[in-house]
Amino acid sequence: MEKFLRNVDSIAVLIPLVPVLYHLILVFQTMTHLKADLAFYVCTAIAGYMSTSTLIPNIKQYLLKQGICGKDLGKRGTSVADKDIPEALGIVPGTIFLICLILCLVKFANEHHDKLLDCNSALLSICFMLFLGFTDDVLDWPWRYKLMLPSVATLPLLCCYEGSTSILVPKPLRSFIMDGDDITMFGHILGQVVTVDDNAHGAIIDLGLFYLVYMGMLGLFCTNAINIYAGINGLEVGQSYIIACSLLVHNLIEIQTNSLSTENHLFSAMIMFSFLGVTLALLRYNWYPASVFVGDTYCYFAGMTFAVSGILGHFSKTLLLFFIPQIINFLLSIPQLFKLVPCPRHRLPRFDASCGLMHPSTFQCRKDQFRWLPKANASKTEVANMTLINFFLQMFGPMGERNLCLCLLTFQAICCGLGLYFRYNLAPLFFDE
Repeated sequence: MEKFLRNVDSIAVLIPLVPVLYHLILVFQTMTHLKADLAFYVCTAIAGYMSTSTLIPNIKQYLLKQGICGKDLGKRGTSVADKDIPEALGIVPGTIFLICLILCLVKFANEHHDKLLDCNSALLSICFMLFLGFTDDVLDWPWRYKLMLPSVATLPLLCCYEGSTSILVPKPLRSFIMDGDDITMFGHILGQVVTVDDNAHGAIIDLGLFYLVYMGMLGLFCTNAINIYAGINGLEVGQSYIIACSLLVHNLIEIQTNSLSTENHLFSAMIMFSFLGVTLALLRYNWYPASVFVGDTYCYFAGMTFAVSGILGHFSKTLLLFFIPQIINFLLSIPQLFKLVPCPRHRLPRFDASCGLMHPSTFQCRKDQFRWLPKANASKTEVANMTLINFFLQMFGPMGERNLCLCLLTFQAICCGLGLYFRYNLAPLFFDE
């Protein structure tokens, strides 16, 4: 039965690749001058997949010998509860990805000389985040330092950024900035902080330094959003895989339509192809029942890769459309993340060995610990951990770990599909194409 389920899962995991392959074929048919470039990126991704699949079994034995391993807390009370599972295996796909990216960048930079600085800053930021993530897995940094790590890793990206710092203002908001040819009172106030383009009639605002701050915050969010939306086998890698497929579809659509930002989307697609290859290989080993743990190494590496792709591809707003589940999970987690209520070290679901199902995990919280409420009595209250995973279990009831992961990844895929729909059907209502 387990072998049958694995075969079913192997087929299901290929579904997100279908729209990628469809749009890739369309690009091959319409943009013949890019055939060689895209074919090279695809071949590099395949090589990355094969290399990662080959290396993981060898590296995991080495990590076990070095004691870099842990227990699967989601299988307490079972025969495999005490089995050592190697951690920080994200270092393998991360390293292979960097090698693949270097090979792609050599070809890309030779044909797009003006992108050389972007190439180097992207490589440095991702490499920096991979290193910091691995040190976190080995040294177990406190949370206050974990929040700082992505900020440090984005510095190469921010220092080398030479793109525009202007943003488009949504159509319904432009009247608040300019009334015809005259700047409104709000526009004058806004102009004290940022630069309002008079000639654009309120459509363009140059944020200047604030745009760099925004990019730094985007890198911080992407890395930590994946890191806190975790706790069951296959979820971290699975969500990253679906987001990567969605980004590739967006890139290929923009390339196919020969938009003004074709070069930027080609750069982003180059990054995503290699990332997709190594991620798919890692998912083989991290899928339920996981034989390896990806650790913070992979979460930080994946998040920074998405941030780099969105920032240097100049579609940071669209990037956030693919992070809807992560945004929901973050909003649900705010009371615990900001210590408004107690936050346990592990917020993963509670496993009931008697029935093999996952239940919402809880923590003990006195009423006076709800800081936004008036102090009541000191009686203890049992509260479910505030995560999207527990919310799903509360909404749909207890379920097995595999089924829970499939439900969450299905939700991720639906949200990414809606994100693409909003981008290409509703965005023209708010922005000029």
